[in-house]
Amino acid sequence: MARNLILTGGLFHPFEEASETLAGLLAPHGISSDITTDIAAGLSWLDDGGYDLLTVYGLRWPMREERFANDRARWGVDLQPADTARIEAHLAAGRGVLALHTASISFSDWPRWREIVGAGWIWGHSNHPPHGPVDVRMTALTHPITAGLPAFNFPEEAYAMQDYVPGIEALATVQAPSQDRPWPSLWAREVGPARVAYDALGHDSASFNHPTHTRIVQRCALWALRRSDEEILRV
Repeated sequence: MARNLILTGGLFHPFEEASETLAGLLAPHGISSDITTDIAAGLSWLDDGGYDLLTVYGLRWPMREERFANDRARWGVDLQPADTARIEAHLAAGRGVLALHTASISFSDWPRWREIVGAGWIWGHSNHPPHGPVDVRMTALTHPITAGLPAFNFPEEAYAMQDYVPGIEALATVQAPSQDRPWPSLWAREVGPARVAYDALGHDSASFNHPTHTRIVQRCALWALRRSDEEILRV
């Protein structure tokens, strides 16, 4: 079994339930997940090199804005040098990262995280319409993560106008009815010797349980773990 560490928790999303759903859909593919909301403690678990995959699925940033004052003690995160060093060591060892949904908003006090994920949220600029029906379309028809998968429509949040790293190649796009264009929602990239997959979807368990989205998430994890294309395409 490959070992996966899921860092989660935060506002506006049912992260606790959805993280369990995520772990459950990865388990049949030989991925065993540990879940924690304690970011510093969880990252310290990387020290022994026992985790093959690091999944960031939470809304965890410093929360210095006054409107978040009441929630800061519980959910605010200021990454320390030891925290960032552990993520860098994980990547340097060639171990995978799976970044989901709000991962691009998280860890905003560490600019390197945007470079790792491939995009970052810009408060007051990046946005999404209210949770509702969105169209998801595959734009890379031969990549093992998206090959053979159909377009689909389901209730989600269509993230738009993020700060994308130059050269990002979307494997899929998302578009809400109120948006005038589709936006990148899925990509997979090399960061040094490591593989990083980002999926902008994943608001809740219902999102993860949509049959096609389930396959996308499973394939992302397997790709980040450097499983063979043949194994990924069997999902």
